[in-house]
This record gives sequence, C-alpha cells and structure tokens, in this order.
Amino acid sequence: MAIHSSQDDHLTRAAGILLPISSLPAPYGIGDLGPAAHRFIDFLSLAGQKYWQILPLGPTGSVFGNSPYMSCSAFAGNPLFISPELLIRDGLLKQDEISTDFFSQYLVEYDNVRQHRDKILHLAWKRFRHGEGEFSLDDFKKRNPWVMTYALFLCLKENYDQAPWYTWPRDIRFLQTDATERAAGEFADLLDYHIFVQYLFFRQWHELHEYARKNNIRIIGDLPIYVALDSVDVWANQEIFVLQEKSGRPKAVAGVPPDYFSPDGQLWGNPLYRWHARSKTIKQHLYDWWQQRLAAVFAMVDVIRIDHFRGFESYWSVPAGARTAKAGSWKKGPGISFFQEMENRLGRMPVIAEDLGLITPEVEKMRNKLGYPGMKILLFAFDGNVDNSYLPHNFHHNCVVYTGTHDNDTAVGWYLSPDTSPQARNQAKRQANQVNDDAASFHHDMIYLAYSSVADTAIIPLQDILGFGNDCRMNTPGTSKGNWQWRCAARFINDELAGQLYDITAFFNRLNKRTTSNTLTETTSEIIM
Repeated sequence: MAIHSSQDDHLTRAAGILLPISSLPAPYGIGDLGPAAHRFIDFLSLAGQKYWQILPLGPTGSVFGNSPYMSCSAFAGNPLFISPELLIRDGLLKQDEISTDFFSQYLVEYDNVRQHRDKILHLAWKRFRHGEGEFSLDDFKKRNPWVMTYALFLCLKENYDQAPWYTWPRDIRFLQTDATERAAGEFADLLDYHIFVQYLFFRQWHELHEYARKNNIRIIGDLPIYVALDSVDVWANQEIFVLQEKSGRPKAVAGVPPDYFSPDGQLWGNPLYRWHARSKTIKQHLYDWWQQRLAAVFAMVDVIRIDHFRGFESYWSVPAGARTAKAGSWKKGPGISFFQEMENRLGRMPVIAEDLGLITPEVEKMRNKLGYPGMKILLFAFDGNVDNSYLPHNFHHNCVVYTGTHDNDTAVGWYLSPDTSPQARNQAKRQANQVNDDAASFHHDMIYLAYSSVADTAIIPLQDILGFGNDCRMNTPGTSKGNWQWRCAARFINDELAGQLYDITAFFNRLNKRTTSNTLTETTSEIIM
C-alpha cells in the first residue's frame, strides 16, 4: 500500500467535527455505519466542514468499560457498528426480525446492544450460509490475512470462557502449530462466522468512506500507540512485546507519571514494545507489524491522529505488579527514525500528533522535524499564564485546535464546574472579548476562538457545537464506569444548525472548497472487500 499526498493537497484553513461512530443517532441502540452515518456526512457538507474525526474503530468489551482504546484487535472492526438497516437492504435480515422499542436515543446501553447485534448477526450468518445474498468471503480472506488469526482468537476466547490468552494451555498459548491447526479444525464453523462479521463491517465501512470522499469529506481516524494485553495482537506477536518468556505475562506496562491532575500517575497496563531488542529478527518483526498496522488504518481513513505521540520519543515504563504508576521510569523510544522508516515504506503519512501532557523539547523537535501538526486544547489555556501554549495568540499555523477532546468535559460543563475557578472563567470570557457571565453562550465563545485562530484546522466536538453540558461528556480519564455512552438524538443534527455553522465557517475562511486541489490526502484503498 502507498499513501499519496503532496503539498498541493494541503488545505490551508479548514474545519471539522469530532463525533464517534457510537454517538450517531442510529435507531438500534448505538451509532452505526448505515443511513445515519451517511446523513451526518450530508450535514458536514451542508455546514461547510472538511473533516469528520472519529475514535478508534476496533471491537470493544465490557472488561475495559467499552473503551475504544482497549480493543482485542488493532486490525478488526467493531461488530456493534454494523448497520441492521444495510443488512435488510442486502437481503440478510428482514424488518420484522428487529425492533427499536427498547433502545435509548441518548445513551449506548452496551449489554442490550451487544445481545441485539449478536442475535441479528447470527440470523444474517444463517441466511448467508444458505446462499441468500451475493457475497463471497474468499477474496476478503486473501486481502486480510490477519482475519484468520483474529477469528481463531475469538473462538479460543469463547472456548476458555473469556479467560485471557496468557492463562490458556501452554501449547495454544504459544501458538504451537499442531495446537492452532487442531483448534482451527475444531471451530471451523465459528471461525467462518467471525470472518463473516468482519466482512460485513468492512463492506459497510468502505461504502461509508467512499460516500464521504464523494462529498469531499475527509475522515480523521485515531490510532492508539499501545494495544491491549489480552488481544490477538499480543498473543500472535509475543516476541515484539516486553513479556515473560515462560508465562506470556508482561514484565513492564505502560502509563504516565504523576502530574497536577493525577498524583499517582495513570497505570494503563498495556504491554510495551521491544523497541531496542538486540535481535535484528525481532526488530524487523516489530517494524513489519507497525507497517501492516499503519497501512490497514490508512486504507480506512484519510488522516490519522496518533494517540500518545510522545511515547515514540520516550515512554513511561512501570514494573508489572506495581500498584500505581509512581513506580515507573522514563525509557527511550524509537524516536524520529521510526517515522522515517515507516514513511520510506509507505510514503508520506498524513498524521496529527497527539502531543498533550508532559511534552519535552525533544518531543517538539521530533514533531516539528516530521512536519506533523500538534494539538491545541482551548480548555487547557486559562491558567492565567499569558505564555500558555494553548492560548490562541501563542499558536503557530501548523496545528489542530480543539475546544476539547473526548477526554475533556464539554465547554459548557467546564464553565459550570465547581472545579473551574472564577479567574479561569473570567480569562476565558475575556479572551473571547466577552464581559458577560453567560454559561449558555460559552460554547459559542470557544468556537469563535478556535475558528478565528491561525491554526490550519479547527475540530469541534459535536457536544460543544450544540452547547451541551457535562451529562454529555464522552469519557472521564481514570474512571471505568459511565464512559463512551453519549449519543446525539437525531433532532439536534438539522439544517438550521448546519446553516449556523456554515456562516461562522465562511466568516473565518474555513469553508470546504470542494475542489480536488484542496484534498489533504488521497489514500490508496487496499480494502478488504
């Protein structure tokens, strides 16, 4: 796969919206890849927007609170996002087999949604096996060699009552050939079912992505630096992670050190990469795996936001078994040479560097030398320091400005929070040249600051465009309950809102120009169909 982009493709000023797929107003309990997603693209186009930023698309589970950043696969798609409406269209479901009666339009109730999707996907599989629907899995398997191992991993998880892979019997834990071949034969039908589910996901995603491109909307994907310990990625590639050879359990895990917001730091628990393995074979394996991962994501989206970009320069390593991240220490990452090698293999990569948190001059130097835009979060700006790098008057143009991210409170929620000082509120209002103490208009103030800044791109969470409070917050870091659930009801995404957004987008010269010369990137699709 090659990733094609050029200086001529760069859009000098543009705008977009951050909205996870799960938050779309689809009728079956969770946002999906069907008509609601296509209508949102229509909305983006009508509002003069260029970008739709989403969260990671991988499978999620209740063990990690349904976090999209702790998936069992870095390559697979989330079955919950498969649209029942498109399955009806394709002859794999019947309308009277599904109901919308018991779903909330405001929250994702994951247990209900998971049971519902499992039922209808098995119905679709039954019809597919009986020849209803003109599909073939053979080409999909050939184009996606990862899917066989992924499907086997799910079969084994079911067979061992969802126990983590490092507790499985030794022969299957370490992928001995006779054991994996025996398992593949034993679970042949279930194996094909899981492959079929992935086929459906990528078929629907490809259709949505093509629709976005035809409407000159570019999708910004999200790539977490780390993968979950209990994932097919670690199970199938154990030698590239810092694991104990005899057990498969980690020797050290990822996190971040203590800071103002977290006195104990954050203990993420992901296994670390063997960036500096002495074995050339292991290092080659690690780089090949990253190349495959990046290529797979770029086949799906147009731009990638790399989460925890600073971890490539240096990362926080915590000994396995430590109670908090305070026990960790800094280790050197692969540095700029990693990205140079990936771009030698793949071509120029359209990347947004998530450079939030404790950022050193070395991280800034790496980002700047690569030419990747960093991130500016307005809600981090109002601490009274006129040199704060998140204040608009301190921006350089090569950045992406946000009011907040999925990890922040909403703008209105921040303004009303008892944790926000009067001084911070006053500074925020004054920065927007406002003297009123009106919380209801605060999101407009922040959008004004973002759009009027020199930042090349402005991305606003939909909650902030709508002025919603903290009950619509997406995630609260350090907590495991109540996250990733917010959904937007369909009535809020309307033509009136699109018109209002178009006006301010035009006023600050951020309109989507809708010409091929303004395309940020063209990505060769290797899909997967």
